[in-house]
Order: sequence, then structure tokens, then C-alpha cells
Amino acid sequence: MSTVVAQSLHVFGLRSHVSNNVFFFDEQIIIFPSGNHCVKYNVDQKWQKFIPGSDKSQGMLALAISPNRRYLAISETVQDKPVITIYELSAIPCRKRKILNNFDFPVQKFICIAFSPDSKYLLTQTSPPESNLVYWLWEKQKVMAIVRIDTQNNAVYQVSFNPQDNTQICITGNGMFKLLRFAEGTLKQTNFQRGEPQNYLAHTWVSDDKIIAGTDTGRLFLFESGDQRWETSIVVKEPTSETKNLGMIHESESLIEFPAVSSPVPSYEQVMMTSSHSQLSLPQVFAIAAYSKGFACSAGPGRVLLFEKMEDKEFYRESREIRIPVDPQSNDPSQSDKQDVLCMCFSPSEETLIASTSKNQLYSITMSLTEISKGEPAHFEYLMYPLHSASITGLDTCIRKPLIATCSVDRSVRIWNYESNSLELFKEYQEEAYTISLHPSGHYIVVGFADKLRIMNLLIDDIRSFKEYSVRGCRECSFSNGGHLFAAVNGNVIHIFSTTSLENISNLKGHTGKIRSVAWNTDDSKLISCGTDGAVYEWSLSTGKRETECVLKSCSYNCVTISPDSKIIFAVGSDQTLKEIADSSVIREMSAFDVIYTAIVISHSGRMMFVGTSVGTIRAMKYPLPLLKEFNEYQAHAGPVTKMSLTFDDQFLLSVAEDGCLFTWKVFDKDGRGIKREREVGFAEEVLVTKTDMEEKAQVMLELKTRVEELKMENEYQLRLKDMNYSEKIKELTDKFLQEMESLKTKNQVLKAEKEKQDVLHRERMDDLLDKQSRELQDLECCNNQKLLLEYEKYQELQLKSQRMQEEYEKQLRDNDETKSQALEELTEFYEAKLQEKTTLLEEAQEDVRQQLREFEETKKQIEEDEDREIQDIKTKYEKKLRDEKEANLRLKGETGIMRKKFSSLQKEIEERTNDIELLKGEQVKLQGVIKSLEKDIMGLKREIQERDETIQDKEKRIYDLKKKNQELEKFKFVLDYKIKELKKQIEPRENEIKVMKEQIQEMEAELERFHKQNTQLELNIIELWQKLRATDQEMRRERQKERDLEALVKRFKTDLHNCVAYIQEPRQLKEKVRALFEKYVQRADMVEIAGLNSDLQQEYARQREHLERNLATLKKKVVKESELHRTDYVRIMQENVSLIKEINELRRELKFTRSQVYDLEAALKLTKKIQPEVSETVSSEDLPSVPPTMRLNVQEETGRIIEMQRLEIQRLRDQIQEQEQVPGFHPLAGVQLPSLSVEADSKAQTK
Repeated sequence: MSTVVAQSLHVFGLRSHVSNNVFFFDEQIIIFPSGNHCVKYNVDQKWQKFIPGSDKSQGMLALAISPNRRYLAISETVQDKPVITIYELSAIPCRKRKILNNFDFPVQKFICIAFSPDSKYLLTQTSPPESNLVYWLWEKQKVMAIVRIDTQNNAVYQVSFNPQDNTQICITGNGMFKLLRFAEGTLKQTNFQRGEPQNYLAHTWVSDDKIIAGTDTGRLFLFESGDQRWETSIVVKEPTSETKNLGMIHESESLIEFPAVSSPVPSYEQVMMTSSHSQLSLPQVFAIAAYSKGFACSAGPGRVLLFEKMEDKEFYRESREIRIPVDPQSNDPSQSDKQDVLCMCFSPSEETLIASTSKNQLYSITMSLTEISKGEPAHFEYLMYPLHSASITGLDTCIRKPLIATCSVDRSVRIWNYESNSLELFKEYQEEAYTISLHPSGHYIVVGFADKLRIMNLLIDDIRSFKEYSVRGCRECSFSNGGHLFAAVNGNVIHIFSTTSLENISNLKGHTGKIRSVAWNTDDSKLISCGTDGAVYEWSLSTGKRETECVLKSCSYNCVTISPDSKIIFAVGSDQTLKEIADSSVIREMSAFDVIYTAIVISHSGRMMFVGTSVGTIRAMKYPLPLLKEFNEYQAHAGPVTKMSLTFDDQFLLSVAEDGCLFTWKVFDKDGRGIKREREVGFAEEVLVTKTDMEEKAQVMLELKTRVEELKMENEYQLRLKDMNYSEKIKELTDKFLQEMESLKTKNQVLKAEKEKQDVLHRERMDDLLDKQSRELQDLECCNNQKLLLEYEKYQELQLKSQRMQEEYEKQLRDNDETKSQALEELTEFYEAKLQEKTTLLEEAQEDVRQQLREFEETKKQIEEDEDREIQDIKTKYEKKLRDEKEANLRLKGETGIMRKKFSSLQKEIEERTNDIELLKGEQVKLQGVIKSLEKDIMGLKREIQERDETIQDKEKRIYDLKKKNQELEKFKFVLDYKIKELKKQIEPRENEIKVMKEQIQEMEAELERFHKQNTQLELNIIELWQKLRATDQEMRRERQKERDLEALVKRFKTDLHNCVAYIQEPRQLKEKVRALFEKYVQRADMVEIAGLNSDLQQEYARQREHLERNLATLKKKVVKESELHRTDYVRIMQENVSLIKEINELRRELKFTRSQVYDLEAALKLTKKIQPEVSETVSSEDLPSVPPTMRLNVQEETGRIIEMQRLEIQRLRDQIQEQEQVPGFHPLAGVQLPSLSVEADSKAQTK
């Protein structure tokens, strides 16, 4: 065996035309056929495990899983012979349990299989013309029964067991609906078909004896014990225009060819062919699946209906509709829902429904979503991703990204990711895609369509064409390894294009037949091609001519590749060999052992080689190629392999085939040589995005942001409104609760008073009752003592009576014994006499019997003769009656069989009911126990209530004490509140003064910050100028150094020239010396440099000058701006000063006026004192009004303080103005004069 091993990792594909092609293993894992494997796929964790088909298998035909989920049965054809393999799913990995391949009956293939409810028996249906139904005990490979279902070659679509009965079987097909029962080693039909025969496509058991069956005309039937009970027709809800186009749709679907080997008989296509044109508009029921509420059935293209059981009746009604969604990536989105649902299954919990369609797609839906979407139809979702629905014709991979590009006859191009096992991009087109090539960078693809060759960009969410070539029917194209070129085949010509200029560089002509494959060597200098003409050419791209050629007309080549060292060419074709070609000759041929190789690929390390065959297998072999049959063969596809490719790091092998599946394989060499190519750089994460897309997304983002802000505002507003409402409600509730609390408190007090009264009454009653009880006890004791004495006397009397009675009975017994003995003697004598009489009578009777016997014999002879005649007559009569009775008995047996079934079903129901009764009794016992426990809990709770009542009383006492304390504290609070109010009245004027002063301070701080900012800006300008000065100083130093160097050079030149003058008389030497001088000092490069330096210096000088002029202009602008700012500040300050001085003058006027008033009042007071001296003597000194003098003094002090503060403020503002005037570039406004301060008037007023 080869040391090169390939391990299947993931598959992208489904074989939908296998019977029963999808089902659940458990809640997360589903099983479906793909290629020549069965795949276990975990829906949540996204991993796959494979159950490979049998060796040399030609494809799977049908699947079945046992009800206990332990076994999987697969029907296959292996070398044109039918085989059924049963796998044990519980084993890891899954292993083969039994293989059924030896049959004693004629069979071509098994098209339907089903397990019994206990998983011990297997039911298999063979294809026409045999149409045998076989009942197996599969563990022992024993055929229990076999019966021919049909003799008219009608198609059988489904067989199934009754889910509760191993012996009852249902079969549906074209014109047949049969119920069979296994009994006494045979299968017998138990129902009789009535009415018109229907083409039953699917059925399912909904209960023990009820079956739902669907037809190709959209009709559903409910059968109970073989008799039709209910019927309905599915209504098509599509418009007439679409129904008219159904014919065209089916015509387009018929163009897609599936492998004939893999499709069971009868296949989906055959069903579509047999259905007449008039029935195309009717929905066909291809699949039915039962669940607890009812059943789901396919109802025409892209449509599934859910039926639920009606509560009052045994019938079903349509509850919901589920549709396959329209695919926006498709060229014709309406085509996506024009695919028939072929198989459906529910998960064990009935949470999800999975459906497979005629276009190899898997869909799923959660049943809870269908319940939500009432009224409108629910929509399926892809279970994994959209899959290819026809043969894959193109495959390629790239270097910089983990991408796989495929194209198919289904007119689609798909980009897969083999690292995450997902579909990156997908798009459908109008024309079929024959070939695809992916650029090494992973950003571009070249696709050959039926009408044109297109180069496309792989954008983040789209595949967009940017160049088209009129190359019709391009069947092969390939990017070079460097990505700068790509080759495209047009018939027997190879066109070479440049990826940069997108122009046709050259055309390689030489093949006489169609070219099937092209390959580039490692350095892209050569191109190898092969074709149906049996030619393998090696082309030189520099000359555009053939370098080597190898022609073998008997072989039609399928694929070609070249070794990494570009020395050996490998080619495979129709002659069932693998050829090594070098220097225009076949070095070696290796046999393919009766298969045709369709694809070949060699690893970049040159150690491994993989080939694909026409039967769908992949062979892994080591290079150099072995002499013997040393390779590993793996089951992969169910059709011929079309393309194969290896990733750049030789880690993964990719293969595609005509079955529409893409496999990824992990490959490694057991020797470990030349395989471990670690990636120095990781995969690129860049993607292509168009500018318009980015702008649109940015616009959408902005719109969404604005929308979010608007929603935030709305939400905040609504929240505020709600807060307001809730606060109002809370206030109302608090008020209500307070009122209720007060009312409850009053009630509580009333109840307490009543309780105290009742306590007093109870105590009094208790005292009365205790007195009564003591009296009654004394009375009862006296009475009881008297009764006891009487009873004792009676007892003694009764004892005496009993003694007398015993003595009397003993006497009677003795007398009875004596009389008995006398009676016995008398009876014996009497019966002996009777015996003698009877013996005499017996003797006489015996003599009479003898005489009667003689008479009897004579009469017997006569009677026998008479009876013989009568018997013959009666015999004839009863034979006729027997025949009639037998016929009636046969009829009755049939009726009894039916009655037995009904009786058995009734017995089952009775057993179920008895079980239910027992369960209910058990539940009743449990409930009684629960009731007892609850009663105990009630008693405990009552005790707790009593204890808590006591605690409540204690707490109420405490509450009463606390309330008294609370009332005292409220009094203290009232006093303190009054004091606080008085203090607040005193504080308020002070706070107002503080606020005014704080506002002034804030204004002054703002001005200070402004000045600081201006200073920092000027400092920055100074620093910039200093830096420029330093730079100019450095340049000056460099220039001076250059000047010194030039002066030294000039001095040297002068000395050398002076030496030359010495040879003025000798022309030759003078010429040489001058030439040497020229070479030494004046070279061409120097001349150029000098000229260049001069021009550079002038340019640099002009640039520096321009730069300095610009800086100077900007500085001037800054100075002008700052001067304007200073002017505005100065004007504002001046205006403030003017307003302040005006206020001061007004205050002075008021002061003068108040002083004059005070003076007048004082004078008036003095006059009054002179006029009324007597009154002043009577009035005491305490009662005299002492307010005016104190008020006068307070007013003077306050005015003095105010004036002093105003002076200090004015002085400070004048100092600020002087400082600002000293700042350069600041010019105060002319013509503005401050109003003069009347200081002298103020001083005079103060002295007064």
C-alpha cells in the first residue's frame, strides 16, 4: 500500500434523488447522502463525519434509519449487483453490522427500504419488472416472507411499517395502495382498493391504523384500516401567468442531467415525465411527514403545508404554509421557489423541520416561527448554504486566501472557504459556466461561459465582471502561477492574455481536436496542453511555438499536469493508463486497472500524486510511481471526477464530480518527506470594495446615526413624560396609602378597645364555667358511687343463677344419652326387615330385563334395516347443507378476521385505559399523601399565626411608645424650624452680596485667561522665529565652510598654474600640464555639478525668501488681528469704567441729598427740644428714640466704605489700562475721556 494518505474533511453537496435522503440522528445531528458517502452533520457545531459507501459502489439508491436510531441501512449497486449494508451508528466510527448480498430471488436493485418499530426486521422493495417485497430478519440474514407487489411494471414509491405493529405494512405506488399483514410466514393483503386508482407518491402513518397518502394531482387521502375516511385537494395559490410558465420551467429543469446510476427507480425525473401536461399545474405531493399535532406535506414547487387535527372530528385542516424563499443572488429569483420538496423530517423534539429539494438544496425552519407567522406564509432558511444542483465543471484555488472557486452547469459560480467550511460568494447567470480559474491573490476570477469569457472581481459581497472577451464555449482556462497571465481555450486554440493590460498576447495553434486541459510550469515560461486528438504539446510563451510534442491518436486525453521541476509531463486519458512524457516521448505507462482516469494532480513538493477516476474514486500514490498496484483508493463521488486541485501548501486536496459535490481532503505522507510546508505569511484578509458601495454604506451609516439620535431624543422625551406620569401616580398612591394608614390606625385602636372589653367578658365567663364544672363533678361522683353499689349486687345474683343452670344442663345430657341408645336398637331391626323385601324384588326385575333384551334385539334388526334407507336419504340432504355452510363459514371467517382486528384494537384501548386508571390511582395515592402533608403544614402554620399574633401585640405596644416619642420630637422640630427661618432671613442679604462679588471675580478671571492665551500665542511665535533663526545660522555656517573650501581650492589651482608657467617655452610639456590641470580641476561631472549647484542655490534662496515673506505676512496679519482684539477689549473696559463712574456720581448725589435731609432733621429736633423742655424731662432716657443718631453714624460708615472700595477698584483698572498701553501693537482709542472725579467735593462733604 502507498504511504500517501487522504482523509475526507468536508463535503459541499447533497444527492437529493436518493430515497429518504435526510433524517435526524438526534436533536443536533442529521444524516444525508453526499457523493458516495453518508454524512453525519452537526447543525450547531458545524462538523461532519463520514460513513463511506461500499468498495466499487456505483451509488446509493435508498436510506433508512431504525426507530431506535442505532442502525442505518443503505441500498447500493456494487458492480451491477444490489447490496444492502447495515451500519451501527452508535459505534465510533460507524462500523458495518451486516451485509445482505446473497439473494435467492431475482433482483436488479432495491429502491425502498424500511425498518420495523423494534428495529429487528427490514422491509425492502425491488425495482420493476420483479417488484418483489421482501420481509427480512436482518440480524440472521433470513428472508421471512416475499411477495410480488405488482405484475404490470407500475412504479412503487414507498414502503413502511406500522409504527406500533411489526406485522402490518403499507405500500404506495402508481395505481396502488396496499396494506399487508405478516402471518404464518406469508404476507397477505388485508385491504381492497375501491374507486379510481391514483398515483400515490408518498404516505405516512398518523396513528396505529390511520394513513395519510398524497397523489400527483394534489389530493390527500386519509385511510383507516384500509378504508377511505377523508379526502381533500391542495389549492394552488399562484397566479395564472406563473402556472402557464410551468411547462417552460420543467423544460429548463430537464436540461440538467444527473447521473443515471445513482438515481433510484422510479426517480423524480421519471415521475415528472409520467405526469401528463394537463397535470403540470396541479401540485404534486412528493413527501409527507407526521408529527404530534398532524402532518406536513409538500404542495407543489417551493411549498409545504402543515395540517393539524381538528379537535371535535377525526379529520385534518390546513393550518399554515411554508415557502422556499426567493434567492436574490439568482439571475431569475422566481426560479428558486420552483423546486419540489422531495423529502422532509422532523427533529425528535419536533422543534425543527428539514426539507430536501429537487435542486440538491437543504432547508430548515423552526416550528415556533411557523406559529408566530399566522396569516402570512413562513419561509424556509438554508440549513448550511446554497449547494450546486448539477455537475461541477470547474475548480481552482489560490495562494493568498483559503478560497475554492467552482462553476457548474446549473449556471452558478461559487466561492468556498476551506478553512471555515463555508460559502463566501455565490451568483447565478443566464449562461452555463464551463470552466473557472482563480487568481493567486484571490481577488479575481476568469470564467468561461457558453457565450463569452469574463474576468470578474471578487468583491466583499458580489462577483462583478469588468472585462469580457468574445471567446464562445471556453471549456478550459487557467491563471499562471505568478498571476500575470492567463490562458483560455477556444476549441483547438489557446489564447494567452495579460492580466495587467487585459490584452491578447499570443494565440497557440496546433491541436486538431478539442483541448481538454492546460497546465503551467512553475516559472510560467511554458504551457502544456492536451486534447481529444491524442496530442500533448509543450509551448514556449516567449516564442509562441511548440517545444515538444507527443501524439497518440488512439488515446483521447482528459487531463495533464507537470512535475515541479518542469521535466516530466503526466497525462491521463481514455486508454486506461497514466503516462509519463519527457522529451516528446512516453517514458513510462502505468495501468489504471480497468477504470478511466479523468483528472490528475501532483503536489508542489513532487512527492505525492492523486488521480480521479470515472467511477468517482480517488487514488493516492507516491512519486516516483510504483511498478506494482501500490496506491490507496478512496470512495468519494457518485459520478466521474471532473476536476482535482491541491492547495499551495500541499495540505488539502479538492475534488469535484458530475454528482455536484465538492470534497476537501486532508493529505499527508506517512514518510513525512517534502510535505510539511509551513506558511511564512498568513492568509490575506483584504477584500475588494467599490467606491460607490463604500459611499452608499457611509451614507446609510449617517442616515442610521441620525435616525438613532432622533430615536434617542424621542425615547428621552417619552421617558421624561413617563417619569412625570409615574411621579404623579406615586404622589397619588403615597397620599392614598397615608390616608389608609391613618384609617387603619384608627380601626386598630377601636379593635384594641373592643378586644380589651372581650378579654374582660371572657375572664368572667371562664370563672363562671369553672364554678359550674366543680359543682357538676361533685354531683357526678355521688351518683356514680350509688350506681356502682347497685351493679355489684346484681352481679352476685347472676353468679348464683349461672351455677343453678349448669347443674340442670348436666342432668338433661345424661337423660338424652339413655334415650339415644334405645332408639338405635329399634332402627336397626326395622331396616333389616326392609332389606329382605328389596332383594326379592331385585330378582324379579332381573328376569323381566332378560325378556326385554330379547325383544329389543328383534326390534333392533328391523329398525336398522329401516334406518339404512333413511340415512342414505339424509346423507344426500346434509351434503348439500354442508356445502352451503362451508361457503357461509368462509364469509364469516372474513368477518371474524375484521372483528378480531377491531377486538384487538379495542383490547389495546382497554389495556391503555386500565394503565391510565392505574396511573390515576397511583396519582390519587400520591395526592392523598400530599393532602396529609399539607394538613400537617396547615396545623404548623396555625401555630405560627398564633405566635406571630403575640409578637404583633408586643410590636404594637412598642409602636405606641415610639409614637409618643415622635410627638415630642415633632414639638422640638417645630421650635428648631422657627429658629432656622429667622437665621435664614438674616443670611439672605449676605448671600446676595457674596453672589454679586463672585460674579465680578468670574468676569475678572475670564479676562485673565484671555490675556494668558494671548501671551502663550506670542511665545509660540517667538519660538518659531528662534528656530528659523537657528536654521539660517546653520546654513550660513555651511556656506562659509564651502567658501573656505573653494578659497583653498583656488589657492591650490594658482600654485599649480604658477608651476605650469615655468614650462611656457616648452609647448608639449605645457600642453600636458594644462591637460593635467583640466583633468584635475575641471571634469565634466564637476561642471554639471557646479551648474546644478548654482541653479539649486538660486532655487533654494528663492524658496527661503518666499517662505520668509509668507511668514512675515502671516505675522503682520496676526499682529493686526491681535491689535483689533486689544482695541475691542480696551473699548469694553472703558465702557465698563464709564458706567461705574456714573454709578459712583449718582451715589454721591444721593449721599449729599441724605446728608442734607439728616441735617434738616437734626435742626428740627433741636427746635422741638427747645420748645418742649417739660416733655423731655418727663420722658425717661430709655424711652427716647436712639435710632436717628445711630442710623446717621451707620450711614456715614457705609458710604465711606463704599467710596473707598470704588476708589481702589478705579485705581486697579487704571493700572491695567497702563499695562495694556505699554504692550506693543496696542493703541487706545483717541477722543475717549473719562469723566473727572470731584475729589474735592467729596472731601468737603466728608468734613461736613
